[in-house]
Amino acid sequence: MTDSFPRQQARTRYFTLGAPRSFQVSPDGGTVTFLRSRGGTDPVTCLWALDVASGTERLIADPARLAGFGAEDDEQEKARRERARELARGIVRFATDDAGTVAAFALAGRVFLASLAAGAEAGAGTVRELSTQTPAADPRPDPSGAHIAYTCGGALRVIDVVTGADRAVAGLAGDPLVTFGVAEFIAAEEMGRTRGYWWAPDGSALLAARVDENPVQRWHIADPSRPEVPAREVRYPSAGTANADVTAVIAGLDGRLTPVTWDTEALPYLATASWGGPDGAATPLLVVQSRDQRTLVLLAADPATGKTRIVRADTDPDWVDIVPGVPAWTADGRIAWTADSEGARRLLVATPAEHEAGRAEPVTPAGLQVRQILDTDGDAVLFTASATDPAQVGLWLAGPDGVTELTPGTGVHSGRRAGGTTVVASRRLDAAGMTVAVRRPGAPELTIASLAEQPQLPGFVPALSYGGPKRLRTAILLPSWHQPGSARLPVLCDPYGGPHHQEVMAARDAFSESQWLADQGFAVVIADGRGTPGRGPAWDRAVAGDLATPALEDQVEALQAAAGECADLDLSRVGIRGWSFGGFLAALAVLRRPDVFHAAVAGAPVTEWRLYDTHYTERYLGDPAADPLAYEASSLTPEAARLSRPLMIIHGLADDNVAVANSLRLSSALLAAGRPHEVLPLTGVTHMASREEVAENLLLLQVDFLRRALGAGPGPAGTSAGPGTPAASGQAGMDSAL
Repeated sequence: MTDSFPRQQARTRYFTLGAPRSFQVSPDGGTVTFLRSRGGTDPVTCLWALDVASGTERLIADPARLAGFGAEDDEQEKARRERARELARGIVRFATDDAGTVAAFALAGRVFLASLAAGAEAGAGTVRELSTQTPAADPRPDPSGAHIAYTCGGALRVIDVVTGADRAVAGLAGDPLVTFGVAEFIAAEEMGRTRGYWWAPDGSALLAARVDENPVQRWHIADPSRPEVPAREVRYPSAGTANADVTAVIAGLDGRLTPVTWDTEALPYLATASWGGPDGAATPLLVVQSRDQRTLVLLAADPATGKTRIVRADTDPDWVDIVPGVPAWTADGRIAWTADSEGARRLLVATPAEHEAGRAEPVTPAGLQVRQILDTDGDAVLFTASATDPAQVGLWLAGPDGVTELTPGTGVHSGRRAGGTTVVASRRLDAAGMTVAVRRPGAPELTIASLAEQPQLPGFVPALSYGGPKRLRTAILLPSWHQPGSARLPVLCDPYGGPHHQEVMAARDAFSESQWLADQGFAVVIADGRGTPGRGPAWDRAVAGDLATPALEDQVEALQAAAGECADLDLSRVGIRGWSFGGFLAALAVLRRPDVFHAAVAGAPVTEWRLYDTHYTERYLGDPAADPLAYEASSLTPEAARLSRPLMIIHGLADDNVAVANSLRLSSALLAAGRPHEVLPLTGVTHMASREEVAENLLLLQVDFLRRALGAGPGPAGTSAGPGTPAASGQAGMDSAL
């Protein structure tokens, strides 16, 4: 039997298994290293290499052949995977030396080193375990491959590849809440920084984050289904409370430990760090941020003394965004950076002196919204950006010859580049799945195969439009069996609707779950409102001080515009569902606009913003002590007595991102007000809700609830799932931003 779509979606981890990812290109452009499992339902990720000259793929490391495979991860590794939204097992990340000759990775707390040399294949003695301390995490070779650094027990350690000598270069102070080389919760969850140390270019030292979590409040996450198990203690910095104290040190292999100094009172957040400089110079760069996020500063440190100087400082009356990939050094000693200018986020490539003097000029046009810096290759910078359409994300190259788009046409693209070789990963509206091309001047284009399964859905192309006066990017999906004008369809709004994440993208894969929902008998409407990325600083900052009003207004506007565009939408039967920020928005919709929204499914919602973390929440709502009204206006529990529509609340009891206290407090307030509602607690489930047996059934329960609440009937031929689609279910959509 073939799986239903929801079961298939659960088994394939949202169709990510078997898809290649985490590409690295060797400096000479001759080898592309990447991760991929052996098939679309195989959750064990292997390490592969593509020889660009021959076009041959090689399996470098298969976890199933290595010692320790199948052992359960320790709690810290589970937390790291949760922060990274990692759904697979096996080798989930790796790091190489500068020349791309070896790769290091961790498996079940043990460190392995793999040769990437031509002819090296798995099982040929090319992968060996190093005798490190355990549980080990985040192993990274030095630039020469002679030493491997890793973290263990809060210490940053280094092992000699030849002799096996292993020692701590930072840490072991005796306080378990003081760690070196590890990304703290806020960095990993909100800043996109999943690592905590960086090798010097000559391999003589490491720049490492020092994290002291003693100031952070203690929260406890219990499993009510297992009362004999003690609650798990976590350090969670909710809005208005103390963050971890984060500083940095330079740890030399000679035993020296040099503190890096800056004004940590004024600039407490360490956003990212790196080493670089012209002609191999070893200059540590740190990006630090103020607590209110209105100031972002690029610092250069003296590796001998740890003293820092300001290279540039960016300010904004609302906040300055942390852009992935910056700063990045070009070969000629310039620093790639981004800044808001003329209504766009633009790329700047300038010398340190030009940055310091305020003379760094944008190299991209004002109409191009830069999203991420991916790589520098010689004097060229590879980056992603959106031009006129936020749903389209192109791959661009800025170099001596100007700025060039490498992916003309429609789609969502990303990539990597080194040695003149460019990896281009693309998704499009007219086809499911991802294609990966490897391009090298003067050579035929190569393809890295994707082994991911295709969704078992009828062929469809989402209808994208601009809705309402604000031209909200909107998608409308109708049942594949629906004939226009034949019936009025109940409507299901399926947004995320908040900062950091878009739902409406020019990629069919973004809409697979929504199309399945449409085939259950709904007209599905998805809209990206103000605050979502890709449309410039003013659009992003429209939610400053208020996470509720603009987001809800835009969903109403998009819904009304969709009904004007498609006459088959029945606005007397409108449901809304979402996960995380989308869950907050769904509950908000039935509380504030019951005249428009008639039922809601709120998955893992933030209902009280004082319960969510500092870096995210304070960016938009400020300090709760100074701006209490902003928190009241954006929270749901004070409005519980207004509920007059059916509401289902879903929450994982093990969620350490959006604590289940959010849903429980809302439910308690609803009960106190005498408002009926449904609560679905997910035992042992985190914010990802990725367990297959859970993910498979969540969609079915949501569809059943929405049908009951909206009075919606079954699909054609008397089925509840549409033609040829068994009634089974998958998981509510979710996002890494919240």
